[in-house]
Amino acid sequence: MCGIVCAIARHDVVPDLLEGLRRLEYRGYDSAGIAVCQADGRLQRVRAVGKVAELGRRLAAAPLHGFAGIGHTRWATHGAPSEANSHPHISRGELAVVHNGIIENHQALRQVQQAAGFEFTSQTDTEVIGHQVRLHLDQGLDLFEAVRAAAAQLEGAFAIGVLSGADPERLIAARRGSPLVIGVAPDAVYLASDAAALLPFTQDMLFLHDGDVAELRIGAVRVVDAAGRPVERPLQRSSLSAAATERGAYRHYMQKEIFEQPQAIADTLDGRLGETRVLEAAFGTEASAIFDRVREVRIVACGTSFHAGCVARYWFEAIAGLPCQVEIASEFRYRDSVVPADALLVAISQSGETADTLEALREARRRGYAHTLAICNVPESSLTREADLKLMTHAGPEIGVASTKAFTTQLTALMLLVIALGRRHRLAAEAEAALVAELRRLPAAVQAVLQLDAAIAALAPQFADKHHALFLGRGVHYPVAQEGALKLKEISYIHAEAYAAGELKHGPLALVDADMPVVAVAPSDPLLEKLKSNMEEVRARGGRLLVFADAAGGLAGSDVTLVGVPTDAIGHLTPVLFSVPLQLLAYHVAVIRGTDVDQPRNLAKSVTVE
Repeated sequence: MCGIVCAIARHDVVPDLLEGLRRLEYRGYDSAGIAVCQADGRLQRVRAVGKVAELGRRLAAAPLHGFAGIGHTRWATHGAPSEANSHPHISRGELAVVHNGIIENHQALRQVQQAAGFEFTSQTDTEVIGHQVRLHLDQGLDLFEAVRAAAAQLEGAFAIGVLSGADPERLIAARRGSPLVIGVAPDAVYLASDAAALLPFTQDMLFLHDGDVAELRIGAVRVVDAAGRPVERPLQRSSLSAAATERGAYRHYMQKEIFEQPQAIADTLDGRLGETRVLEAAFGTEASAIFDRVREVRIVACGTSFHAGCVARYWFEAIAGLPCQVEIASEFRYRDSVVPADALLVAISQSGETADTLEALREARRRGYAHTLAICNVPESSLTREADLKLMTHAGPEIGVASTKAFTTQLTALMLLVIALGRRHRLAAEAEAALVAELRRLPAAVQAVLQLDAAIAALAPQFADKHHALFLGRGVHYPVAQEGALKLKEISYIHAEAYAAGELKHGPLALVDADMPVVAVAPSDPLLEKLKSNMEEVRARGGRLLVFADAAGGLAGSDVTLVGVPTDAIGHLTPVLFSVPLQLLAYHVAVIRGTDVDQPRNLAKSVTVE
């Protein structure tokens, strides 16, 4: 969940570290800090509670300079946000460490280290890493081997960067379960949690695998794998540009990403549609042979990706004729479930590093799932490397913590999978051609829905002083209501819950009054009449309705606000269209309430710890 950026260069690295941390702040913003090596070998450190901007202010007041340094932006796990708990942590004055992840055996290590005379100045699990490396240095190991030895004794998930004042011409990195990328430039070498942090400095990168330990020098990178064997990790040129991670003219990243959705969907479809068919080669060279054997689909995901999977369950069963189950990844990995024969395990994650989803994929392999597929936005991620098949979304960098374009591109990718599998079962060629045509129209249809922005902004003040909200949907649009409620609570801090509308009378109706707005997702589908009855139950109890509908549906009155969602020529993909106004609603309510839209409290973008 934290962000790491480290550098060795032939120029002052402090500006690079600070810029890298700004670009990683979506990963954590409880505190931030940097440590640099001075010409005399001394380490100097500046840390600050709060966002990277506060660290920047401290550095402006008391500048640091150095040719080697490490930086960190924190999302607290062990120990409250405080300067003492901020990274980097320094062991005995000459060894600095930054860390993303959780060290599960930190208490046992701490006891041993305290007995050896080490002093602790924080409540974090990270501090034991530096001391453990220092123990091995004191036993005569070289810095690289000391980090290797220490990493082998750590239990849990970690990505670490280590800088020694006694050896300032190299950085040591190690990863297990948390991502690390190395950036190579002519006069510098960098280490970061995410490629986005390195784009201002280089597009030439190599991605460490689980268990790797690396030594970074200007002009040279050495890597050994988990078994200690020297390995070559290929140098890749990133297709991303630094501009892709800039906010531009938009007020917030979330706003920018909402409006990028038509292009992101078009990019996700690019090269994957024939005239009337989905092109199976998009899933990998082995896809056709695997898809021929699939008789059931299991989806594992977390948060917004879980909601995308819940929408797809309706599609898999209604369109493809395939049984489908969807599970929260953190529950799946600990549940003793029955493995169906010929099942495809689909893991969905924007980052491809979501700890629970990645472990669910690994657990599925251990249990004997025959086939796995990853739907992900990051080609170099752990999830895509470990799945049999992968289908990349092309949403581009998503910086806002509340996911928007990742959700709609995941839905787009899932429909491609539904079609590819469905043609082997229930889906006729004519029906596939109709769905392909619908997919082609989808980017323009989303663009039309975005024209509702001003109207939804005008409605947002109705929510600004509320403490609770209820979202209703039926069928395939029930997960859309769940996603809408999640967006509102994530960034506006209004308690919002979603219910299948038929469940109103089984409890939630007791909450309805004039002070709790009720949002209904009401497309013109076979369940509309049932939904209208549920909405009338709300009206009868004095509730106020905000209804997103593609037709008025006969609802009108002073207690009903209707927002017309254009859905012309879009049938099965209406969940994509109805998601967009709910994103806009959450965004505008949060802006009015003055919350931090892009970096909501207590949350981080990439959840790389349990």
